[in-house]
Amino acid sequence: MSTLSLAHSRPTPASMGVVMGSAAMAAQPPLHSDDLLQGQKTVSIVHNGSTYRLQATKLGKLILTK
Repeated sequence: MSTLSLAHSRPTPASMGVVMGSAAMAAQPPLHSDDLLQGQKTVSIVHNGSTYRLQATKLGKLILTK
């Protein structure tokens, strides 16, 4: 019997219980928080004319605030 190690794999939206249409999954791969934050603790994101702040906490969680 073989085992599969997932220790180094990143979760996908499907593995996190996120339901997305197949077109959305095929069009854009998931973004990783490291790619967004680029070594910073916070990053600003503009969405529909509003600015949001994505912040990484000391415990490794993400907080998105408007």
